[in-house]
Amino acid sequence: MALRIITADERLSATENKTSLAVFGPPGVGKTTLIKSLPEDEAVCFDLEAGMKSVQDWRGPSIPIRSFDDFRDLVILIGGPDPAQHPDSYYGAGYHAHVQAKYADSGLEAFLKGRSIIFVDSITDLTRQAMAYAKQQAEAFSERTGKPDVRGAYGLLGREVIQALKHLQHARGKTVIFVGVLEKVTDEFGASSWVPQMEGSKAGRELPGIVDQVLSMQLFGKDADGAWSLDEKSTERRLVCKSGNPWGLPAKDRSGRLDMTEPPDLAALLAKIDGRSAPIAPTNITNPT
Repeated sequence: MALRIITADERLSATENKTSLAVFGPPGVGKTTLIKSLPEDEAVCFDLEAGMKSVQDWRGPSIPIRSFDDFRDLVILIGGPDPAQHPDSYYGAGYHAHVQAKYADSGLEAFLKGRSIIFVDSITDLTRQAMAYAKQQAEAFSERTGKPDVRGAYGLLGREVIQALKHLQHARGKTVIFVGVLEKVTDEFGASSWVPQMEGSKAGRELPGIVDQVLSMQLFGKDADGAWSLDEKSTERRLVCKSGNPWGLPAKDRSGRLDMTEPPDLAALLAKIDGRSAPIAPTNITNPT
């Protein structure tokens, strides 16, 4: 593919402008319901959890995904062939043509081209599906004994997930939102920290470097001074957006436009990241402020 220069105006256009986000939160905080704040005619949910019950009143489309192979095929359809890969590799031109032919009668490729927002629910389940895939590959077995090799499986898991996420990251004009489980871990010295729940350590380590924004979703209340504080008994949801926050939650704001916490409205959040006026919030969002 020939190199080309992208001007500032092009970079801000709908074709080039995009954002990638990872949103983590504890089970039950309402991560999946964030999709209800996205425009139904622009977003599609990649449903890896079979968990659309909580958002059944959202009228946008979803695609159930039961295996890592299916997820990879979707990523290839969205991102096209990778010119850096061998033509016969999964992300090369040959396999891309195979996937196009495989789904030619379904209209899936044209449908995905018409969607500018990909909502992946969840990256936690994606890594579990990838682990199930990795355990069946040759690298997951010892060449000497033929017995399962856990280290080989985890190594393959990390490489496959990271390659898929990076390929999706390069898709033109696609905003990608990953949601995942956040858990509190206490080490042997009694120190606690919040970490994303994912199979394998490689994907968890590298994901924050791949995406533009990392957000943590938690329940908050206000103290006597009116400041936000974590409160598991509250019903007020907030997105923590900046690293170095006082709660020790994973966060990163590459745009530099977000406050320490923001309301759980992804459409308004994306507009703020891009420096645009926030759209009118849909009526089915809970706790918008």
